[in-house]
Amino acid sequence: MEHDHGTHHGHDKRHSDTQATDIVVRDPVCGMTVDPQAGKPRAEHAGHVYHFCSQSCHDRFVREPEAYLEATDPVCGMKVDRSTAKHFTRHEGAGLYFCSSGCQDKFEASPARYLGARPAVEPMATGTKYTCPMHPEVIRYKPGSCPICGMALEPMGVPTGDEGPNPELVDFTRRFWVSAVLSVPLLALAMGPMFGLPFREWIGERLAVWIELVLATPVVLWAAIPFFRRGYDSFVNRSPNMWTLISIGVGAAYIYSVVATLFPGIFPHQFRGHGGTVPVYFEAAAVIVALVFLGQVLELRARERTGSAIRALLDLAPKTARRIAEDGTDADVPLEEVQSGDRLRVRPGDSVPVDGTVLEGRSAVDESMISGEPLPVEKTEGDALTGGTLNKNGALVMRADKVGKDTMLSQIVEMVAKAQRSRAPIQGLVDRVSYYFVPTVVLVAILAFVVWAIFGPEPSMTFAIVSAVSVLIIACPCALGLATPMSIMTATGRGAQAGVLIKDAEALERFAKVDTLIVDKTGTLTEGRPKLTDIVAAEGFDEGELLAMAASLERGSEHPLAEAIVEGVQARGTAMADAEDFEAVTGKGVQGKVSGRSVALGNAAMMDDLGVATESMKPRADALRSNGKTAMFVSVDGKLAGMVAVADPIKATTEAAIRALQESGLTIIMATGDNERTAKAVAARLGIDEVRAEMLPESKKALIDELHAKGASVAMAGDGVNDAPALAAADVGIAMGTGADVAVESAGITLVKGDLNGIVRARTLARATIRNIKQNLFFAFVYNALGVPVAAGVLYPVFGILLSPMVAAAAMSLSSVSVIGNSLRLRGLRLGLPNE
Repeated sequence: MEHDHGTHHGHDKRHSDTQATDIVVRDPVCGMTVDPQAGKPRAEHAGHVYHFCSQSCHDRFVREPEAYLEATDPVCGMKVDRSTAKHFTRHEGAGLYFCSSGCQDKFEASPARYLGARPAVEPMATGTKYTCPMHPEVIRYKPGSCPICGMALEPMGVPTGDEGPNPELVDFTRRFWVSAVLSVPLLALAMGPMFGLPFREWIGERLAVWIELVLATPVVLWAAIPFFRRGYDSFVNRSPNMWTLISIGVGAAYIYSVVATLFPGIFPHQFRGHGGTVPVYFEAAAVIVALVFLGQVLELRARERTGSAIRALLDLAPKTARRIAEDGTDADVPLEEVQSGDRLRVRPGDSVPVDGTVLEGRSAVDESMISGEPLPVEKTEGDALTGGTLNKNGALVMRADKVGKDTMLSQIVEMVAKAQRSRAPIQGLVDRVSYYFVPTVVLVAILAFVVWAIFGPEPSMTFAIVSAVSVLIIACPCALGLATPMSIMTATGRGAQAGVLIKDAEALERFAKVDTLIVDKTGTLTEGRPKLTDIVAAEGFDEGELLAMAASLERGSEHPLAEAIVEGVQARGTAMADAEDFEAVTGKGVQGKVSGRSVALGNAAMMDDLGVATESMKPRADALRSNGKTAMFVSVDGKLAGMVAVADPIKATTEAAIRALQESGLTIIMATGDNERTAKAVAARLGIDEVRAEMLPESKKALIDELHAKGASVAMAGDGVNDAPALAAADVGIAMGTGADVAVESAGITLVKGDLNGIVRARTLARATIRNIKQNLFFAFVYNALGVPVAAGVLYPVFGILLSPMVAAAAMSLSSVSVIGNSLRLRGLRLGLPNE
């Protein structure tokens, strides 16, 4: 460090060479200790140099340095330099700094005494920022709704997996049920006469109106408060949207109805209905609120499920790590306490805690979360390890190189979180229409009021008020909140019948426009599980004998391909013997004795070491590798006995599905973590347009960004953890249901059977659903748009016709019925496949 932040409690914090051993260099943002010589990010502020554990902490500091310079000791109240604090602890997720060990000991003995009712106020960041998925330029420091479109803001930070339920979903669900329970009897009471139900005759017209007032009041004055708040924000921010319409319509309907109930005598005879009473709109106001809450709850539940992808990723990392102390003893410590340079022990069956390097031991590590390939990778001294991968069967000692937010798993989590936040729901279409529709309706209402007040019959002011209110009421599209959710509910049911699970409307909207499809190889095009495919016996050896010897040797092996060979032998019913003097040669193969004979299985390098000539079978081995297979030589008693080959077989349905997708106009790109030779062999067999091999998770996401820059609309189909960032970043992600949970959660569409033909079904369903949603939005607006002139009174001078409350209510009900009926048509949709 190159700065002096002063002293606290007599402890000199000056950074000098003579006191280097006493100095603590701490990331002022997250509190983690940092080695200044490790090449980590640094930043200069006010003449001082600060060091950071990661780029993200560096960026936070640069944006708001004053927030991270000092902290307050919760015990004595003294100011502490965050970057050099020797005494630091975490409490309930927050970082706390102390001026001395004495203050830290006092706090740890009784945290509540020093925090009291307040939470720990020294968080690792000054506060979570929230943004709107549709309008990323909107950034707030507390949750709320977007001032432009009214959508709930989402946190910008990477989720921890401990956020708990969405409070807005919990609140809206409660408000929905209250609205629904009160709206049902209200609707039956108001609309009963239209269907021959004599409720109003039994209790009397006047009493019925008062009951409607009692039922509607909690819905409007309590449940609908969030809608009125969003509507108010839309006025303040001059951004008319769906909430502007709803708040105006519900408010106008309720206020008018209350006035008509309390003071019916002020209305002229033209406005009176059955029994001389003035018709009211209580049922319209309440039902609008209930229907819109239904749509909001369905949308929020869909958005809530996207967080499952983050939680599935976070669950891959262990919560603790086994750290080796200087004296050689082991101790389990929380993962967040692991620091760069620590020595860690990884036992068989454990997940690798952080990114690092193998110091001792040998094992096979399942890295499918990174590469997507099913074969474990052999690891020995000097090899790199990735946090979250699974150690299969050997003990390892590793050095922690990257911890916290620098690990590969954390970067994948961040990529998925950012990609999911960047999405814009189809509700944007509603707001685009509302932007012009709302001012038009308000203008018509004002004009109706002015014209009736000047030219209307006596009492002209009453006519003016009622006409203006009628315009506002009928302009409130009560079906608007149902337009998208009803189509999605119906489409998801139809898709499930065909093995296609749809997460949300956005996935369907985008998939209907896709022109490029990226597919992973393993688990998507192929079965995802290696199988024994070929047995080639040399002259003088029998295939059965060769296979029995190879499998007997591999049965005790840790070789990644051993399981495929053993399973292949078991499927053929071939007997196996026990191997003796077994030895695994790292990177080459295995050898030992089977029934008294010396047997070896491995690559050409191992055969060379044993002095076994392989030239006679080299052409056949090259041919097998060209077909995407892994070929291994087998020698018996120093002579070449033959070869066995293992491959991940292509799914039976893949070739036809690829052909059908290409015929529909899609460009197919295969992006895989496998080697280039195998990838090209598979692509050539399937006729795939383009191949990208040896790709890491960030490479697949970069490919999607590259295609987006060229103007392509991209869908991504995959099944592994390594595919999650790409699935989330693509215009639409398609996950194989047989794959990893995180892939399924990151994708907008899941194919239950892992059958690529499901993409064809999904595309047909997507186009039909988006068309259906647009029709619903038309129904949601058209009745109201046609009714506005009538409500304004344009027919009165010629025909003497005024819009009655029943006509307004019928118009709104008809729009809802139209939306529901049109959505249900999707249940009988033919997906257009040859076998359907």
